[in-house]
Amino acid sequence: MDRLLLVPAAGLGTRLGGSTPKLLVHVNGRPMIEHLLTLYASVAARAVVVVHPTAEAAVRDQLGDRADIVVQREPTGMLDAILLAVPHVDRHRPRRVLVTWCDQLAIHPGTIERLESVTRGAESPSLALPTCVRPEPYIHFARDNAGGIDRVLHRREGDVMPDVGESDAGVFDLSFRAYRELLPEFAREGEVGAGTGERNFLPFVAWLAARQHVVTIPCTSVEETIGVNTPEELAHVERYLAQQSNADA
Repeated sequence: MDRLLLVPAAGLGTRLGGSTPKLLVHVNGRPMIEHLLTLYASVAARAVVVVHPTAEAAVRDQLGDRADIVVQREPTGMLDAILLAVPHVDRHRPRRVLVTWCDQLAIHPGTIERLESVTRGAESPSLALPTCVRPEPYIHFARDNAGGIDRVLHRREGDVMPDVGESDAGVFDLSFRAYRELLPEFAREGEVGAGTGERNFLPFVAWLAARQHVVTIPCTSVEETIGVNTPEELAHVERYLAQQSNADA
């Protein structure tokens, strides 16, 4: 198998209102998870979806046998959610593991094509990810003098953020070794966020960049950095997706 799609989606989406599990919230008439499965169908042969215990039954009803379902029983953070998929990664043995947040729906197909392009071949990087320079970033990748990522600033953890920064788009393409060996090594260090007390995944980007080849590619649009967490963000992403659909028609 070339790629496995891994979707950590154990959030309840409380800021969106209602009682629907976040990954099943409809965006332009379809659940978020359906948008993602369609978006990545050309590059990922199988999906693993990590869900909250209260969402398990509804997600199984929605997806049937189209994805492996894993339950995150304790809200300890995105790092732990991603590592819950280890048994499925071991079973499928993909060349790469493509991680995406369930609410990052505005990723452009062109971005996915460029991501796939830079990860071909035997010398592919340990990690490739799209980034975008944007105002008021939620995440900022600080770089050293050589241009490598050496620190990750996170607004939610109380870090002082720049007015304009380099943000991720919630998509991370890891080699099998990076996921199966290096990510668990990083996790054993046990670092938790100063503000949330959770075990975050994003500091792994800087940790890995100090040890392995990490590549960033430019986003197609700043909208790709928007996660659907609020009704306002939902409306914004719906408009953007509709515009893209009309442009492709």
